[in-house]
Amino acid sequence: QVQLVESGGGLVQPGGSLRLSCAASGFTLDYSAIVWFRQAPGKKREGVSCINSSDGSTYYADSVKGRFTISRDNAKNTVYLQMNSLKPEDTAVYYCATTAYGPYCSLLDYGSWGQGTQVTVSS
Repeated sequence: QVQLVESGGGLVQPGGSLRLSCAASGFTLDYSAIVWFRQAPGKKREGVSCINSSDGSTYYADSVKGRFTISRDNAKNTVYLQMNSLKPEDTAVYYCATTAYGPYCSLLDYGSWGQGTQVTVSS
């Protein structure tokens, strides 16, 4: 049974940092790309970042490029999203998900996802 559990969200001031974690079970990250997407109230779902399982290639939305870094620890079956220089517009529920393409990335097409973790950027 595929399960993804996100953690690490919270309230942070603008300019601050958070690191989100995505713990996977029921499958191995060795063969599955993982994407982070976010959903803010009244806004469209946005794919934020993705990491391939085949070669570790990473992809970022323009809105977070240079500020967010995705990484994975296959030994722990966990993916991380380091978020720096946070802005109020980054406020959303963040989800990690498998993609619809197995080991390959997509910022648009998702498979299974977790319950999400709230990130609030506010002074």
